Amino acid sequence: MTMTIAPHRKIVNFVMLSLSGLCTLLVVSILFFILGYLLVHGISSLNWAFFTQLPKPSGETGGGMANAIVGSGKVLLLATLIGVPIGFMSGVYLAEYSGKTFAFIIRYTVDLLNGVPSIVIGIVAYALVVKPMKGYSTFAGGIALGIMMIPIAVRTTEEFLRSVPNNLREGAMALGATKAKTIFTVVVPAAIAGLTSGMMLNLARVAGETAPLLFTALGNMFWSKGWDRPTATLPVMIYNYATAPEDDLHQQAWAAGFVLLTLVLAINVTARSIIARGPAAQKR
Repeated sequence: MTMTIAPHRKIVNFVMLSLSGLCTLLVVSILFFILGYLLVHGISSLNWAFFTQLPKPSGETGGGMANAIVGSGKVLLLATLIGVPIGFMSGVYLAEYSGKTFAFIIRYTVDLLNGVPSIVIGIVAYALVVKPMKGYSTFAGGIALGIMMIPIAVRTTEEFLRSVPNNLREGAMALGATKAKTIFTVVVPAAIAGLTSGMMLNLARVAGETAPLLFTALGNMFWSKGWDRPTATLPVMIYNYATAPEDDLHQQAWAAGFVLLTLVLAINVTARSIIARGPAAQKR
């Protein structure tokens, strides 16, 4: 009986291993195809002017996207300042304080919020921020992206805090520390590598969102001073240039797409390396 089953198992193992390897190769090939396609089409427009100059008026060639790069940085900074603290504190509450029933309700609500289409969040931000302020602004764009960051920040914080061994909590409380002090001086530092990498991945996820910014930050061909005016962002500029009739704008859109994807990949690689070296990951 063993002699008849063993060849069958070897065949199944070989087939499944081959399929797994083929799917892995396919995924990696798609990634490198996208990178190569963006590189081939956008490398000609990647120069110093692209990073330092403003866009040229319609009909003129050259120029850059310096305002969009700075604008994206401002929007992402504001989104991080809004979404990360709220998500972090909510995750701490779910991991350390909440009961089973209430925690289930909160998690379910967070998962629903995570599944809301980004364009719907943009419409909500438009109604709640843009209309009362009577204008598009960097602030409105930051709020829209910040809302999108909250659910991932909540679940990331909860998961990494739960991965910290309970004996660390018990040891700190046995020495007389309060629960709050135990959480913020023992548990959070033990999970800081995972928390940091999770927030970075969260930032990378919203960096390429376009729909919410069309309803909030809108766009600007010049420098945007302050936080209460429309501002250019890389995703919106890519959308506008890709749908424009001029070939030069198409090339700049390819270059901006390559820059944006490179930025997202850099954030992902950095976050993964932090997770790999983190003490919380090693203990798991």
